Amino acid sequence: MPSTACASQRSPRPPRCWAVPRCLPEECSMTELHEAVAVGDYDLVKKILNAGCCDPNQKDCDWHDRTPLHWAAAKGRSDLVRLLVDHGARHCLRSDVGWTAAHFAAEAGKLRVLRALHSLHAAMDAADLFGDTPRRLAEIYGHRECTKFLEKAEVESRNYRRKAALRKIPLDQRDEEWELKKEELKKNPPCFWKKCMASIPQKNGGKKGKQ
Repeated sequence: MPSTACASQRSPRPPRCWAVPRCLPEECSMTELHEAVAVGDYDLVKKILNAGCCDPNQKDCDWHDRTPLHWAAAKGRSDLVRLLVDHGARHCLRSDVGWTAAHFAAEAGKLRVLRALHSLHAAMDAADLFGDTPRRLAEIYGHRECTKFLEKAEVESRNYRRKAALRKIPLDQRDEEWELKKEELKKNPPCFWKKCMASIPQKNGGKKGKQ
């Protein structure tokens, strides 16, 4: 994981967290499951899930409300994504600025994870707090294969929702807790985001998402 100092110097997106130290700080509020997923320990993740001692949907406020699934997506671990979902992880849950697991995978260019999420009927066209979809993030970070895949996946995702509505099939594609917070978040964006927004032109050469 990046240090707090590094995180504030990132591009205008939630700071990346793929590099995780072997020892996490004691003050970090990550659960054992968050930690195991973050370091990519499949066997330990499976053991924790089978024991039922950690909530697979718990959000970590110290890391911008990330869930274990967000970490798995960001690190490109499609195997962990499927394992977590099989044990009740919700792919619709969002970080504090509205990122789903698909957003994290798109930013990191993790095509396998995007394919896995799409096969699990995750909403591939969900917009974050500032209107950016996973496809928009893939475009911003230059992940062409992901962008091409998401162009098709967005359409298929919308079509699936329409069919599900007609057939009255319940879908889990809404983070109720985040939706309640959204309006307040729009008025008062997280402080780390404000710092990043101030340096947009320098960080990505003028390539900006919606602000």
